[in-house]
Amino acid sequence: MLICLDVDYRPDGSARPAAALFHDWPDSAAAHELVVRVEEVEAYEPGQFSRRELPCLLAALEQARRIAPLGTVIIDGYVTLDADGRPGLGAFLWQALDQTLPVIEVAKTAFDGSPHALELRRGRSARPLYITSAGLDPQDAREAVGRMAGDHRLPTLLKRVDFLCRHAP
Repeated sequence: MLICLDVDYRPDGSARPAAALFHDWPDSAAAHELVVRVEEVEAYEPGQFSRRELPCLLAALEQARRIAPLGTVIIDGYVTLDADGRPGLGAFLWQALDQTLPVIEVAKTAFDGSPHALELRRGRSARPLYITSAGLDPQDAREAVGRMAGDHRLPTLLKRVDFLCRHAP
């Protein structure tokens, strides 16, 4: 199964990573959804975002693997931060997964110094998404995200997982 992940951080120091598992890129609804409660997360530290987010993503992936075998992982952000391959969250996730699952990151904003990210315009939006990947050819990643359901800039299941983590108790 394919899986979209996102994390919401709470004022009490906890987090709610959420996952939407689906069968194929054009699917408009998740086959399975889950939200995990992580009691304590690292404080936000500029330039060290992966130290905070990675354990949350791994907690959701652990639960998701109990539901079904996983394929490509789709998250918000950048796999690599520049053309020289400086690692972003997706690169750290790919390494933590022993490079066994491809990771696609879909960023809503351009990161300074990231002209390597492939632009993707969806729907009628003039603003592109920025696609990077690990374990999958970047052009294939861009094409896959382009095939995801939704008439708007952000694919339906990425919006859904954002909603799930933000509104979980």
